[in-house]
Amino acid sequence: MENSVKSEQSMLKKITSRVSYACGAFGNDMFYGALSTYFIMFVTTHLFNSGNKAQDDRMILYITSIITALRIVELFIDPFIGNWIDRTKTRFGQFKPWVVVGGTITSVILLILFTDLGGINRTHPILYLIVFAILYITMDIFYSFKDVAFWSMIPALSFSSKERERTASSARVGSTLGGGLVGVIVMPLVLFFSLNKTGGTGDSRGWFAFGLMVAIVGIITAWTVGFGTHEVQSDLRKNKENTVGIKQIFATLAKNDQLMWIALTYGVYAIGINILNSLVLYYFTFILGKSTLFSVFQTINILMSLVTVTVFPKLVDKFNRRNLFASCIGIMLAGILVFTIAGKSFALVLVGAELFQVPQAIIFLVVLMIISDSVEYGQWKLGHRDESLTLSVRPLLDKLGGAISNGAVGQIAVLAGMTTGATAASITAAGQIKFKIMMFAVPAILLAIALTIFWRKSTLTEARHAEIVATLEKTWGKNVQVEPSKNLVGQAIPIYSPISGELLSLAKVSDETFASGKAGNGFAIKPNDGKVLAPFDATISQVFTTRHAVGIVGDNGVAMLIHIGIETVSMRGTGFVSYVEKGDHVKAGTELLEFWDPAIKKAGLDDTVIVTVTNSQKFKMLTY
Repeated sequence: MENSVKSEQSMLKKITSRVSYACGAFGNDMFYGALSTYFIMFVTTHLFNSGNKAQDDRMILYITSIITALRIVELFIDPFIGNWIDRTKTRFGQFKPWVVVGGTITSVILLILFTDLGGINRTHPILYLIVFAILYITMDIFYSFKDVAFWSMIPALSFSSKERERTASSARVGSTLGGGLVGVIVMPLVLFFSLNKTGGTGDSRGWFAFGLMVAIVGIITAWTVGFGTHEVQSDLRKNKENTVGIKQIFATLAKNDQLMWIALTYGVYAIGINILNSLVLYYFTFILGKSTLFSVFQTINILMSLVTVTVFPKLVDKFNRRNLFASCIGIMLAGILVFTIAGKSFALVLVGAELFQVPQAIIFLVVLMIISDSVEYGQWKLGHRDESLTLSVRPLLDKLGGAISNGAVGQIAVLAGMTTGATAASITAAGQIKFKIMMFAVPAILLAIALTIFWRKSTLTEARHAEIVATLEKTWGKNVQVEPSKNLVGQAIPIYSPISGELLSLAKVSDETFASGKAGNGFAIKPNDGKVLAPFDATISQVFTTRHAVGIVGDNGVAMLIHIGIETVSMRGTGFVSYVEKGDHVKAGTELLEFWDPAIKKAGLDDTVIVTVTNSQKFKMLTY
């Protein structure tokens, strides 16, 4: 009975943590959407209303230029923010304090920025620009603290791979809903609280109400993460690596050519989509003349995005990442074409906008997978693994794309006359042409450039990555710094088979590297079941991402690689399950991996399990 109660309490704690984390993701993406897209709409249409259009336009250009410059400068601060978070130690945890403090401060400052700061934007414009810059960079820095800390929390919430997957899945749903719903509610909320609804853009009161709602959600969800999640404290979480700076990031980009090409591809792509995405609300307001229909578009977009993320794994399996990326860009370009000729037809606008929006989730995941694969590519090419450094590239590129688009949107709004007091009726034909050129032609060109770079230079396919991983896994353990236990010096160290089956000589396996002993001395087994057990007390040193191999370092000083099948890396984890993680200490007989033998045979591969002592040079080996 007592164990049952404890189990129920543990499950309740996990569910509470997942829900709390999902709430945090909801608030995080709602805030980012409000800041990166809708705040600029407020700046260009309501912040400056002195009656002097030339002066108002200059102030808009100044503000949007300041935002762009500050966000680019903040990119160089990010590595130091990550380093600061890594060194944080409090009784409340490492990450939660930054989520709570960052979420609270950024929400309050965003609300302040949705005002005219007491009218000094008109009476003392230079002072306003200075105060605005200070507030904005402060908000952006604390947002980075919150954002980095929040997305770094997943490994700290659980050491269970399955629990991490569930938490990440919950967060992905929360992000999609938060980032989408902010677009659904923005115009209905603004117009509801506005006294003057002329032109469909509302007034300053309505925008302040919108900012207040985003701020309240931001604070509540940040504190929900603080109270509802629990960081697991363990020696495994002690940081022993030094965080690198911006120079190392660019050095890694230069040396890892496949990372460089996918980064350049995604950087160009991110600028293009951010410009168009940020201008969609302007189109609904000043071209279509129906800003409230933007909510309908965003609602459909949320549903489509959720479906897209769900079917992504099947799409990759059927088309492969390279073809999927190219197909998505083609669909997006078709969407831009439809959008361009849509005019005031809401049906055509909806079709064009969705054709452009829906593939974005797929491209994001494709790029994320290729960047992840470039970790092993860099390790294979450069001889060292830069995991966190490599994965930090994508967030930097997203911020760069957002920063440049923020500046561009302000310039476009001024050029097209979509500033304070403007309505759909007041936009001239020339203004519409300028707007459409910037909204459609520029992003289309950037997407075409991104596709060209990707198709010609990005060669890290799934098959090539599998070959690289297969090469790397055979070299695992060569440089493991471990010495045999002093208590065992001079004594025989028995090596038991980690799996039941027929014992074979290593020389008989079909893989030349293993058969020749280049990967270490050992033996092979023709398995008669799929359970791989620890042959001795050991620490898990490496669990390969495809779960077909594991590297362990025994308490006896033996570094062992257990490899299931020949060329099974090409199965990309299908049919394999891992029960351990890097850093786990296991007792002899603990189940490490499990595999479904029929899946290997169905793939036409050899299921022979290979066991090598990778530091066999330190021992006198009696081989079979």
